[in-house]
Amino acid sequence: MISRAPPTLRREDVAEGIAQGKYLFIHRSRVINATAWAPYHPGGALAILHFVGRDATDEVEAYHSVEALQRMEKYVVALVDIDEEEGWKPLTPPIALGLVRHPDGVKGHWAREGSIRLAEGKGDPLACPNTDSPFGPEIITLSPGDLEPPSSDLDLRKERARSKAYHELKTRITEAGLFNRPGPLSGYGSDILRYTLLGSAAFALYFLTTSWLGQMASATCLGLFFHQLTFFAHDAGHTGVTGNWWWDRVLGMLVADWIGGLSLGWWCDNHNIHHLVTNHPEHDPDIQHIPFFAISKDFFGSLWSTYYKRVMAFDGFSKRMVALQHKLYYVVLSLARFNLYANSYAYLLGPKPRHDAFWRFELAGVAFYWSYFGAMLRGLPSWKMRLAYLLISHMVSSPVHVQIVLSHFACSTEDLGPTESFPSRQLRTTMDVVCSPDVEFIHGGLHLQVTHHLFPRLPRHNLRKASLLVKDYCKEHDIVYREHGFVEGNQHVLAVLADVANQIQFIKTVADAEIDEKIK
Repeated sequence: MISRAPPTLRREDVAEGIAQGKYLFIHRSRVINATAWAPYHPGGALAILHFVGRDATDEVEAYHSVEALQRMEKYVVALVDIDEEEGWKPLTPPIALGLVRHPDGVKGHWAREGSIRLAEGKGDPLACPNTDSPFGPEIITLSPGDLEPPSSDLDLRKERARSKAYHELKTRITEAGLFNRPGPLSGYGSDILRYTLLGSAAFALYFLTTSWLGQMASATCLGLFFHQLTFFAHDAGHTGVTGNWWWDRVLGMLVADWIGGLSLGWWCDNHNIHHLVTNHPEHDPDIQHIPFFAISKDFFGSLWSTYYKRVMAFDGFSKRMVALQHKLYYVVLSLARFNLYANSYAYLLGPKPRHDAFWRFELAGVAFYWSYFGAMLRGLPSWKMRLAYLLISHMVSSPVHVQIVLSHFACSTEDLGPTESFPSRQLRTTMDVVCSPDVEFIHGGLHLQVTHHLFPRLPRHNLRKASLLVKDYCKEHDIVYREHGFVEGNQHVLAVLADVANQIQFIKTVADAEIDEKIK
């Protein structure tokens, strides 16, 4: 049997296929058709939708194992010619225009799911409102021209050079053995001992003491236990513990769901998108914290979230909260774990998860968590002690939330379009926290976010060594590598929050002045 070589498509052919409803993206000059399997993609369908029409080589190889890349070979449908100096000229993914395939399933029919800024000025077909009628959403048809990206000041040759050098950097990191797990316990020997000591102390104090001080000490140890386990769950979600996707998912769920009451499935679904479209106001769920926080005045426009599928309404309550965000920042983050519960359970009980074994395993884990933690609360002698135990155990673990947002809140939220390369975007939107190796267990690897965002599958305990190679890469290509001490980094975040809050006050002052002028 003779296997035929795949045909070579022109850029306009790829655009036509996408306009007709296909999910096509480029990987190493090959066109991958993800239409049939996107709903079953372990990283979520949205992770693919953001790269339809684009060269996703950097992202695909950053997030997938060699085995996964080999399985993808069967979905190669064509080849494309890519300019060696400028690379593939990207198309705009329909999701970036606020469009999804129409529920009627007809080829070439699209529907508007929300109002996206990029779609403005695209002409009448894209200006159709998503009106609900007895026949469903308004039908929108796309032409290949609608997928042309907006003009960009980025240098295609420079972005292409950075992308090529990024692959060379990955080769250097691989040859240095930094993708290999360190030691017999993958570097987690001291971490496991720390988890054991904190967990044992929490339960020993709970069962062996009856005083208020003893119970609050137990709550403190439990909070520290949760805090440290969050880093392990994060690593497992990135397949960074064993390197095997299935085993890491099981280990992560045991820690996140069964011990912590949080959904690892939700976290992975959410976090994958954060890594791919970092700091994009309309697409990155990790910076979409209205009504409590806004790190850009873009949020004043009641943006549509392509992740949460809703308008992030900048209403009266949001205005009041954001105006005070720099003052309430640590107070809100101290209670962030309760928001994680809400997001986890909305995900598990919502339409996204397939009702498979992992979903059932997560539900069982959450039920187990509330059984043991609920029994602990009920076992305390008064409602005051129960409330104090609940709050202290959750607030003590809150520094992890400060750590998570610290690496992004003070960075750029500008959308430079699909022309920007993967390494350029990650280095522009992410920063490191400088700390001594002796205390980096407190940060759990999240202080080295720049290297982690460039190589999300890199084992946590090898990040520091790899970051030295990343810094060399940045020097070679004149890219800013942002890093600050913990205190300095927090000051930058608070400055950004204060600046956005002040803009609200400025807008209010201008509006009041205009009203006074009209009255006069």
